Amino acid sequence: MKPTTATRRPDESHAPSPSAHASGAARRAVLYRLIWRWHFYAGLFCIPFVLALSLTGSVYLFRPQIDAWLDAPYNHVGADAPRRPVSEQVRAALAAVPGTVLNAYQLPEGPTHAAQVLVGKGNELYRVYVDPVTAEVLHSVAEDQRFSRQLFHLHGELLLGETGSALVELAACWTVVMLLTGLYLWWPRGNRLAGVVYPRLGRDGRLFWRDLHAVVGFWVSLFALLLILTGLPWATFWGGALRDLRQWAADQPVQQDWTTGRASELAERRAANGAIHDEHAGMPGMRHDMPVPAARLDYRPLDRLAPAVQALALPAPVLLAPPSAKAANWTARSDAANRPLRVNLVLDPADGSVLKRVDFAQRPLLDRVIGYGVAAHEGQLFGLANQLLGVFVTLGLVILSVSGLVLWWRRRPQGVLGAPPAKAEARYPALVLLILALLGLYMPLLGLSMLLLLLLERGLLSRIPPLRRFLGLEPEAYPGDGAGSRL
Repeated sequence: MKPTTATRRPDESHAPSPSAHASGAARRAVLYRLIWRWHFYAGLFCIPFVLALSLTGSVYLFRPQIDAWLDAPYNHVGADAPRRPVSEQVRAALAAVPGTVLNAYQLPEGPTHAAQVLVGKGNELYRVYVDPVTAEVLHSVAEDQRFSRQLFHLHGELLLGETGSALVELAACWTVVMLLTGLYLWWPRGNRLAGVVYPRLGRDGRLFWRDLHAVVGFWVSLFALLLILTGLPWATFWGGALRDLRQWAADQPVQQDWTTGRASELAERRAANGAIHDEHAGMPGMRHDMPVPAARLDYRPLDRLAPAVQALALPAPVLLAPPSAKAANWTARSDAANRPLRVNLVLDPADGSVLKRVDFAQRPLLDRVIGYGVAAHEGQLFGLANQLLGVFVTLGLVILSVSGLVLWWRRRPQGVLGAPPAKAEARYPALVLLILALLGLYMPLLGLSMLLLLLLERGLLSRIPPLRRFLGLEPEAYPGDGAGSRL
């Protein structure tokens, strides 16, 4: 006789069967294995770049202090001595580097500081240190040869130009994958905090390295993700796409105070060193549409503009720039490392008055968001604490990389790479596919590389038996498999 619904116990119809529990555990184990593979291969590709970028980035955080130390030998000017006209200082700098034109004059930051004059031609830019008391040239150096600029290009493009910038951007994108998958793998489950939130003291061997990897990753991953995302506006591909998208949506040329790769930086230089098309060039009688050779510019307005701008006490460094292909008027700008403090001025060369002022708060919302992010990325948003936070994150990334390599080396089976083997029945849950799709859309270089990797794995690598076994593409047992490998 079949039992009726009324005779069943209330919990019988809702209690999951043992097979349901087993099925759920199996699905979680398969998902864990899939994400573990992503984490493994992302780390394998990223770790050399993470080590290089962390080391160079930790030094670049202290760029203002480094630049001040390198400039110190030229900052012994008589504090109370009368100054030569600024136009005379500029002419001395131009004579020191023949064939160049004025790019910008940097106001001395203190009473004993030398004036710094940026002069250039085409893509070339030179920094000339001039004694404002005697108009004597103290030193000159190509801008690209300065330590901070070399460090900037080493950090951003590995000194490889556009190719290096693309590699760094690709590594940054895959580091995001590595961090997100690592958070999933190591996130505390249940009440288990030991070995993830804090280390289990007194352990040695593999447990020591495992806890070091997990605990450091738990505490630095969020900061590291923010560090990477705030660096993307500089990237050639991501930053260039953002610039093009903004330009497409705008009804006038988009101006932004950060460059997107080496080509963008050189274009800025060419414009600042190029001919102008404006009557405010200091050449009376010239028509508005007649190009004025930069070499024929009258630099005497600087003698009026420099004191007027100095009196405004803008955040240092402050640069005065003549009319050029970049800007039709005399301009002044604060290039403060803390970007929310920056100010842009358009000046009247006749009397030094300010025709237009644009403070950071007046810039478009997107520019302000990126400005805050870039300042935080460079360690300049909230002073020394920001720099120390940056060192904490970069040091954490180094520890993550080294501990990950040690764990891999200690547990790798002989004769294979050591990647978690694939499972034939593995299927991506819809949520995981959605997250991957969103990441690929937000970081197109990541999306393209994921598709290429999928095609390469399915179409070539899995069809070559030695490579299939070496890369873990064969479904087979694996020591420490599943969530239990978390220890």
